[in-house]
Amino acid sequence: MASVKKPPSGAEPSADAPTAELGPRKLIRPSLARVLRDQGVSRGPSSRKMVPPEQTNAEAYYYPKQMQSKTPIVVRLMDGEELRGWIEWYDKDVIKLNRDHAPNLLIPKRSIKYLFKEEEERMHKRKRRPEPPSSEGGSG
Repeated sequence: MASVKKPPSGAEPSADAPTAELGPRKLIRPSLARVLRDQGVSRGPSSRKMVPPEQTNAEAYYYPKQMQSKTPIVVRLMDGEELRGWIEWYDKDVIKLNRDHAPNLLIPKRSIKYLFKEEEERMHKRKRRPEPPSSEGGSG
């Protein structure tokens, strides 16, 4: 550690000179790692991308909305089978699908490939179907 320096004994202290003893000064500044972290720059092994959360909570918004309006849903299972109905309730592992003229089902979420609104299927089919030729404006 550096020793404390004193002004020369024979000289008179000047008006701007500090009257206290001069000592080693410590420069106070944040570490480089902290500055980089605060600026969003990451380095080292801790800079790996975060693993996405297991749950996005998207179902907490989607399912209740569909349940409330009893939206007709198409559920495509992993084996390709399609089930149609509306969602009565859900939990972490299953959904309960109510169906007209068929038994209600508890479907494990792990067996669902995807699901969508029945209305979207109808809209998609309309877009894909070519319009038939019009017979009104004939040539002749």
